[in-house]
Amino acid sequence: PTTLPVAHKPMLLLAVTEFVANSAAFAYFTAGALRRNISSNMLPQRFPLQLRTKSMGLFSPELQERYPDQPMELQLSAREPPLLSCHPDALHGALFSSAEAFVVLPNATRVPAFLLNIDANVTGKPTVAGNRLRGTPCLRRGPLCLPRAGLRGLPVPQVKRLETLLKFGLWLFGVPWANSECCPHPAP
Repeated sequence: PTTLPVAHKPMLLLAVTEFVANSAAFAYFTAGALRRNISSNMLPQRFPLQLRTKSMGLFSPELQERYPDQPMELQLSAREPPLLSCHPDALHGALFSSAEAFVVLPNATRVPAFLLNIDANVTGKPTVAGNRLRGTPCLRRGPLCLPRAGLRGLPVPQVKRLETLLKFGLWLFGVPWANSECCPHPAP
């Protein structure tokens, strides 16, 4: 049990238990709501890596050779329900996800390229600034592994480079996106 602070002046106090948060995560996971398909047109133009075989050639040159400059799609999904733990100084989350990459052929056929398991531990200290919920996330390195490559004859993509890019993308786009989704700007 946690003792709530005594209010000396008017304030809003919000308390969420780990049980509620983890039950919600389990419900979302069970319902299949923790899945997302990402296509190249969904990424910001300024993102350093576009979902095309030409860009992915940095990690697997043979992919670009076999399918020159073809669009790709990512299918992101949770492998297990996320776990959240609440501490006085921060929120801690454990994410167990996978990212399956597909090459999209001109006839709209999707060819599996590779499957990455991405596990991450995230610590965040939530803060409120004005009318916006903000966070200071810290991604503790989790294992990034390649359980299988989908295309026969292709070597394993260079996972360390991809992991660095994913971290960069989280900091550059993930946190601002989470802030915009959680606390959109009020209408003028």
